[in-house]
Amino acid sequence: MTWKYAKCLVTGGASFIGSHLVESLLEKGVQVRVADDLSSGKLANLSSVLSEIEFMKGDLKHIDVAHAATRGVDAVFHLAANHGGRGYIATHPADCAGNMALDNIVFGCAAKNDVEHIIFASSACVYPTDIQAEKRLLVEDMVDFSRRGGAFADEAYGWAKLMGELSLQAYHRQYGLKAAAARISTAYGPRENESHALMALIAKVFVRQSPFEIWGDGEQTRGFTYVQDVVDGLVLAAEHIEDGTAVNVGTDEFIRLNRVAGEIFTAMNWRPPAEILYRADKPLGVRHRALDGTFARRTTGWVPQVSLTEGIRRTVAWYMAHHDAADVAARLDNLLMERRYFPESG
Repeated sequence: MTWKYAKCLVTGGASFIGSHLVESLLEKGVQVRVADDLSSGKLANLSSVLSEIEFMKGDLKHIDVAHAATRGVDAVFHLAANHGGRGYIATHPADCAGNMALDNIVFGCAAKNDVEHIIFASSACVYPTDIQAEKRLLVEDMVDFSRRGGAFADEAYGWAKLMGELSLQAYHRQYGLKAAAARISTAYGPRENESHALMALIAKVFVRQSPFEIWGDGEQTRGFTYVQDVVDGLVLAAEHIEDGTAVNVGTDEFIRLNRVAGEIFTAMNWRPPAEILYRADKPLGVRHRALDGTFARRTTGWVPQVSLTEGIRRTVAWYMAHHDAADVAARLDNLLMERRYFPESG
């Protein structure tokens, strides 16, 4: 059975989430073009499908690259962005702010090339930070461009994603582009890098870090969401949302970082020999974050399928098979704070 769109562009398709999305679209019989500058993604993420896709290497902030990438496709899944974990976005605000230019160039070129539908990978970072001091599920209408005080995003990265949503809605109104924005929450899984909290903990266990460090007091929470569930949410958004509406793609469970660490200790059959060192001096972000899934279930049918225990088991298995402990140990401090750069050979 052929999927809704015959040919799709995935920007950032060599990335963590992007590469999984590419594989899912191919399974649906879609022709896939990937555009990626390989600044954080890598061709190795696409190794199993590289012969089945059209790959374009280039920076989508250049209009000629974005124009070529969006020409002749039915839909665009726009995942390309300058981003990373909390350590990265807290220390690279200018780089993250550049996503505003990137998004508008991609949207503008898509409109000129008569692309039918854009699905934008937004973020839970668009939600007001002041309401995330307590455990309160985040609902889509907590962000409201039509009222004063309806926006208060999380760092430059969150503001850029929020402006991406606003721009997407503008293109829908002015040009009739079908559009959807998926607000992704704390995705994790195979191919993710160590600048994100869950992968950082796996890396620390992998190298037997001692004393073992957890940023903050470990009681901060996130709605950790397995990558295949995120991909399914993006696809369902493409199938069901056309008016630029934003939809949550993240679990509604407040998962403590201490619980995540415990699950990883069990999965990797190791526990720190001494007390855990909690680092309040590290970038922490909001206290609590999890997304209400009511609107997603009602409009798209999306419900996460992979439990935290199973998702961590799969992620640990991948990490151990693809990394060398000595190499990770030598570069750990840098990996926790930076986007990883890979040579174009992948």
